[in-house]
Amino acid sequence: MQPGIIVNFFWEIAGIMFLLGYDVGTSSIKATLMDAETQQVIASATAPAKEMEIIAHQVGWAEQHPQTWWENVKAATVQIQAEARIDAGDIEAIGITYQMHGLVTVDKNFEPLRPAIIWCDSRAVDIGDRAAKQIGRQKCLEWLLNYPGNFTATKLKWVMENEPDIYRRIYKIMLPGDYIAMMMTGRAVTTASGLSEGILWDFKDNCLSQTVLSYLGISPELLCEPVDTFSIHGRLTQKAATQLGLKAGIKVAYRAGDQPNNAFSLNVLNPGEIAATAGTSGVVYGIGAEPNYDDKSRVNTFIHVNHTAEKPRYGVLLCVAGTGILNSWLKHNVMGAGDDYGRMNELADKVSVGSDNLVILPYGNGAERTLENKNIGASINGLNFNTHGKAHLLRAAQEGIVFALKYGLGIMHDMGIEVKTVRAGNANMFLSSLFGKAFATVTAATVELYNTDGSQGAARGAGVGAGVYKDFSEAFSGLRKIKTIEPAPHLEGQYSEAYNRWGSVLAQRLAIVNPT
Repeated sequence: MQPGIIVNFFWEIAGIMFLLGYDVGTSSIKATLMDAETQQVIASATAPAKEMEIIAHQVGWAEQHPQTWWENVKAATVQIQAEARIDAGDIEAIGITYQMHGLVTVDKNFEPLRPAIIWCDSRAVDIGDRAAKQIGRQKCLEWLLNYPGNFTATKLKWVMENEPDIYRRIYKIMLPGDYIAMMMTGRAVTTASGLSEGILWDFKDNCLSQTVLSYLGISPELLCEPVDTFSIHGRLTQKAATQLGLKAGIKVAYRAGDQPNNAFSLNVLNPGEIAATAGTSGVVYGIGAEPNYDDKSRVNTFIHVNHTAEKPRYGVLLCVAGTGILNSWLKHNVMGAGDDYGRMNELADKVSVGSDNLVILPYGNGAERTLENKNIGASINGLNFNTHGKAHLLRAAQEGIVFALKYGLGIMHDMGIEVKTVRAGNANMFLSSLFGKAFATVTAATVELYNTDGSQGAARGAGVGAGVYKDFSEAFSGLRKIKTIEPAPHLEGQYSEAYNRWGSVLAQRLAIVNPT
């Protein structure tokens, strides 16, 4: 008898229940099948094998086809089924996490009208600036906790102004996760957390922001109905079940943007707790019980996944858009065909702190919020043909990303957010010992790495939303800390000198791009 058949027989007899989580990222779709009781990962899959394309017809633009996300959701699900060989009827619930701030526009048949304008697209910066001035910057901060900025609402305004024929045909606008959930359930719904990430939420009156809708001229009819983050958002339709190779009727019971979900996946739910991630973008995300904002909106505040009127929870998000994408660029444009990220980390670790005065600014993925939505581009500074080689570029890139996060953490510090312990998944750039040690030393924070990722968080969220888990404590009974990284006191001076050099280069670049 084949091993897979034995395993199937055991699971059937034991009546094991499974949870399925999807992470709809910028580069790929990841799916994870989790045993609901033991919280062990039974199978995981990523699609496509090569990173998904970002379409950029103009400098500062970034688009993806929503249909591509769905095709890769299907592909990842097929891989999961092939690896796990379970009865799809044992899957109790599905959870979804997704790249934030995107704009998907669909017609009455739920067909996309144009490619999605994704999070790192900068075309709506000017629209957001105009909106902040007209509404009033202080009012924006007090009512929205953010400037309208370069988010979903202002991206929709760009479509209105520049593609009026498409705009007239819009039935609903959606975030990327809303679209995937709609493809699964046939229902067009969203969440309050999702509306807040689109800068469409009034934090004072706890409702949809009529101020933003009125100023931008957007009909509320275009927005999806909000439902609770942890609830039954719909059930898998027969059409979707057939495409995915699953059973109709499975509950879709959770969705959240990637950064709130990353925090959730690390059990970061209470005031003072901090999460970080270093995927395509780099993020530090801190939880507070009171609405808080930066007076220049360089970091952003959203509704956290466990927010309630009785126990409010807000997530303050620091984002550096050019993080893992810089590492990816180096892999594809500098490294050899057989080199992987592990090899890159090995080479980078051979160079001393400060990369022999080589400085890289990682800001090459669109407008940067910490720089007040300026798009200064990435740059390599101080390159010496007689000194620097491939390894120096790799180390300077990792240090540049850490320094950019440190720069943003200064903003959070001024808001009263103290970063002493940071939780992160043992994934992406935190797989680099150099990156983890540099981050801990430069920020003076202890870093705790856990056995989780976004798709696992989505699976746990589905368990909460479907009532499989009675509370958050039960949902995280299987979460394990696998590594602790402490700051390295003997490297503090070297990193301080390197950070100051990096900061001087940043100041020079900002002065060139935005002269006074």
